[in-house]
Amino acid sequence: MASGEVVSGQHGDVAVASAAASALPIGTVVTNGGRVSGTRYPGQAPTTPPFTREELIGLDEALKAASEKAYVRFSVFIGELGTDAVADARAVLLRAPEPANGALIAVSPNSHAVVVVSGVDVADRVNDRVAQLGVTAAVTSFRQGDLIDGLIAALRVMSTAAAAS
Repeated sequence: MASGEVVSGQHGDVAVASAAASALPIGTVVTNGGRVSGTRYPGQAPTTPPFTREELIGLDEALKAASEKAYVRFSVFIGELGTDAVADARAVLLRAPEPANGALIAVSPNSHAVVVVSGVDVADRVNDRVAQLGVTAAVTSFRQGDLIDGLIAALRVMSTAAAAS
């Protein structure tokens, strides 16, 4: 990944930033799969979402399987998106490893926004149709209050559709 490189595509420009190890907090690494894994000190409050260990493992396995199936580096963001949810989701994607080869499912629970953005190198396979399929697959579970199952469903549907393209 070249620091400062900007690539253009059908869905806009994506700047590729260098993932310098020094920028990560102590006890945090980027795994071979591109995920950021971190530890915490005994007694330190968890910084992870309020999900069970099994839910997080299931989501991690779904991310890995989807990425391997479609040759797209899928990521998930759960948190507040501003008034321009798409721009905020693109900013999150830019911080992910290999953003040009990535796709991000961003969920803003309080505003009920679900946004899918993709990097320039995969925009032809993770296009608006594939994104809509993923959002549709997720919304049923979201309405039942099951965020993780919805994300897993979206990842499965999107990776299958992207792999078929």
